[in-house]
Parts: sequence; C-alpha cells; structure tokens
Amino acid sequence: MTTVVITGFGAFTPLGKDAASTWQSMLAGKSGVHHLDEDWAQDLPVTFAAEAAADPLDFLDRVEARRMDRSTQLAMIAGAEAWQDAGLSLGENNEVDPERLSVACASGIGGLHTLLGQWDVQKDKGIRRVSPFTIPMLMANAPAANLGLAVGARAGVHTPVSACASSNESISLAMDILRLGRADVVLAGGTEAVIHPLPINAFAKMGALSRRNDDPPSASRPWDVDRDGFVLAEGATLMVLETLEHAQARGAKIYATLRGSGISADSHDIVKPDPTGHGQKSAMLRALKDADLASSDIKHLNAHGTSTPQGDVTEANSVRAALGDDTDGVVVTSTKSMTGHLLGGAGAVETFAAVMALVTRTVPPTINLDNPEPGLPIDVAREARTLPEGDLAALNNSFGFGGHNVAIAVTNEHQTV
Repeated sequence: MTTVVITGFGAFTPLGKDAASTWQSMLAGKSGVHHLDEDWAQDLPVTFAAEAAADPLDFLDRVEARRMDRSTQLAMIAGAEAWQDAGLSLGENNEVDPERLSVACASGIGGLHTLLGQWDVQKDKGIRRVSPFTIPMLMANAPAANLGLAVGARAGVHTPVSACASSNESISLAMDILRLGRADVVLAGGTEAVIHPLPINAFAKMGALSRRNDDPPSASRPWDVDRDGFVLAEGATLMVLETLEHAQARGAKIYATLRGSGISADSHDIVKPDPTGHGQKSAMLRALKDADLASSDIKHLNAHGTSTPQGDVTEANSVRAALGDDTDGVVVTSTKSMTGHLLGGAGAVETFAAVMALVTRTVPPTINLDNPEPGLPIDVAREARTLPEGDLAALNNSFGFGGHNVAIAVTNEHQTV
C-alpha cells in the first residue's frame, strides 16, 4: 500500500498566527478564550469565544480578501504557510504537477459571515447594495476552491462537510486520494469562522456552550466535574500530504506518517452522541486496522474532548472500550481546553497537535482540569507530559453532530524533523 507522509503545516488559530506559535502556546498551556468586546455580544447569553490570534486582513491582499469570507481568509493564510513549510513554491515555480495535485479543505458551516452579513445589507440598504461576490464567498466549498486556485490543483478539489468531524474527514479523504494514485500531493485540512451573534445564541439555546461569562479562559474544561459546555472558536489548519516516494524524491522533510483512518456513524441522534460509544469505538478500531497498528502501539491520543457533560464521559469510555487495558499506557489530552472548539476546523488543528506531540515527544496539557470526573478510565495529561523514546503512534478523534465519527492514526515512521 502507498505510504502517505506529512511534509508541511500551516495554522491560524486562537493560540497563534502560525503553526509554530500555536504549538508553543499549546505546550505552555495558554488559553485562547476571551471576552468579546463587540457591542453585539453584550446581550447574548454567552459573551466570550476563542477568536483567531490576529486579524487575517494583516496577512492578505486587501482587494482579494474583500472577495473572501472570513473562513476562506483563515484557510488561505494557513494554506500558504503549509505550502511554504513543505518547501514548495507557487506560480510558475511550482514543482508539483498540477494534474497530480489535489485539495481537500473542510468547513462545517461555510461562509456564514457573508450569508448573514449580505442579508443584513439587503434588508437595511436595499437590493442594489448586495455584493455580486456573495455566492462565491458564502458557498461551503469556497475555502477549498480558493486554495485550489492558489496552488493550481487540477486533480480534484474537495469539501467534506460533516460538522465537527469535517476536517478529519478531509484528511482521511486526502489519504485515500494518494493511496488510490489519483494525486501525488494533497493540501488538506479545515477551516471555520462563525463567531457571530446568531450561532452563539443558537448554540447557547441548545445548551451546548459554556456560560462561564465571569471567567472565559477557564470555560473549556474537558473531563472536569464543573464543565458546562464547549467554547465556540475559529481558525484554520492545513497540511501538505504526499506519497512517501514523491516526498523523498524532492528531498522534503517529513513530520510523520499518516498511517490510517476510521470512519463510522452513530445513527443515534442528530445532536447527542450514542451514550454506548459504539460508533466512536468503531472509528478508532477501524483506524487501527487501516493503519495495521495494535492498541499497544498507541502512546498518545488527542481526544475530541469538547467539555460537554455527556460527550466527555462517552468518549472516555469509548477509548477504554477500543484500546482495552492498553489504554493505561496512552497519554490523553484535549487541546480544545486551550483553543476552544473550531467545529469543522477542529480535527485538523488537533491532528497537527498529535503529530507535533510525536515530533517533540511532548504531550500538551489539558488545562482547567481542576476536579477530574470520578472514575475516569483514561490518563489525561494535566501538565505537559513526555512520551517515551522509540517508535510512537497516536490517534486523533473527531466526532460531529449527526453522529459523524472520524479517527486518524499517525506515527513517527519516516520522520526527519
């Protein structure tokens, strides 16, 4: 079977304006959650979120940026960083055959700022004032399409949409594309930008968000007995995936090997996870089988860990069910405790974190875990933890509304950084 490796990362998140600063903030246990200062936020039931660490307009051409929704802007910045980090060039100097180049960039919701913003324009200023770029800005495939234009991809541009599992599904799709020989290189990941009064209010109305308005940095607290919901966040993470043969032929550095993925569906409820954890367990077991790994090979797991009362318990039990007694040797963390929940962009930033944990042999902490859930059947890192020497493998879980489950397996095989 074709071996798939990761050769470049780009990130624009609540913890940093690039991959390096995002990772350093994770290791330091920093929170990207803060109170929202905008007037529109003050009367909402939840008045905080995890916004991107910088203004994307500071990194993009202003004219081009005005034709992009914020979700696309974030993806373009992360995608350009990942491309450069992989040692690749754009334009006429692009070393990758465009007929062998693909993009898979997910978004759980799409161009919501554009959709709602242009509706307000039409209502308040009249139909003549609506932007002619509205549709290409709001469509869910706009981030992938714009990335495809930027790198010249002709082997296919794809947009998986499966709620909070979206970007892990895009990584899984990218791996399949490479294994099937349809491309040599895929720019893959996800983006989301929906920090806006309507989704904040809507998520709050359904009881999904933390209401810790008096202490936003402590609001995301996976597996803590006082957790009361997730924190809405925004950001993008992209990665360059290649066949090992292609990467080695051009002398690329290699972060990790993408060994396998597992996808399942709960078929239980449109919002609530199946409390038995059957679907989550199935996704992890399928990822192990696809990767040809044993449960004893897994030394680290970056969990979905959203900080919701039922979700955290279900995942902890499903991890134990999937890995059995080998769970005791797995260091678990939830980086959502720091980033908040990036929805369709979550899996990509968390797969990035899982890979960097293997690269540095250090697992970032789960912050705000002051009072762990009694009888928790997993070993959660409350401080940065060192991984052992030798061969390492890790899992990253993403679970989404609708019962979507995706687990990604990575190893330090072929690593050169």
